[in-house]
Amino acid sequence: MSAPDPKRQMQDLEIRINAYKKATGQVKPHQEEHYSQANMAWRMVTEMVAGLGIGFGIGYGLDWLLGTGPWLMVIFALLGIAAGIKVMLRTAKELQAKQELNEADAPEADKGAAGGANEGNTHGD
Repeated sequence: MSAPDPKRQMQDLEIRINAYKKATGQVKPHQEEHYSQANMAWRMVTEMVAGLGIGFGIGYGLDWLLGTGPWLMVIFALLGIAAGIKVMLRTAKELQAKQELNEADAPEADKGAAGGANEGNTHGD
């Protein structure tokens, strides 16, 4: 007789745990959403700083090679800020579209849950 597969046992256990959590209502997706929004905020900050840093670096390098003083550094730093803002706005639009899609799906589920919860309370109990 062969030993049971540990990976298969873990998968079965995870399935049973998830089924139990769904049945008892212990699933808390809003916590995961909170972390994902924080991650998106950090992503947007990182995109902005990266744009500024890359523009500054290119401008500084060109000024050093060409001996033009700080002019190219200033120009490329401004271009880097503009690029960072553009990428940040694109990320915000992506996040907004994702949120609108989730909100479009959510009311249908909420209506069904709310309708079932209010049915028993129609007689003033």
